[in-house]
Amino acid sequence: MIVSRMMPGDDLKQGLENLMDLSEFKSGIIVCMVGSLNGAVLRMSNGNNKNFVGLFEIVSALGTISENGIHIHIAISDTEGIVYGGHLLNGCKIHTTAEIAIIESEICFKRIFDPKTGYKELVIKTDL
Repeated sequence: MIVSRMMPGDDLKQGLENLMDLSEFKSGIIVCMVGSLNGAVLRMSNGNNKNFVGLFEIVSALGTISENGIHIHIAISDTEGIVYGGHLLNGCKIHTTAEIAIIESEICFKRIFDPKTGYKELVIKTDL
């Protein structure tokens, strides 16, 4: 298991990719993420990116991390408690902290570009 804290000003997505690069894991699953952001950039269900300005709490995050990519959906709440969610993109800057726990997957997977979706999608590695 990886348990880590990201610091103010760090980019959340880049920090998660760096954690994976530094670990000995081939594949992992996010089991916990709490903290706060100073702005966020999320890809919405229609494929458009949306910039959120202001302070936000990370109220939930789920996803998979592999040696060649991550896929994380995150829910954030604003100062009024309104919750927004989407696909995590670069540009989500840590405000005070981000505490993250990742467990290693017993199943090894990677992400490969799928021309049908236009995104890198999950592929289970069976050649182990």
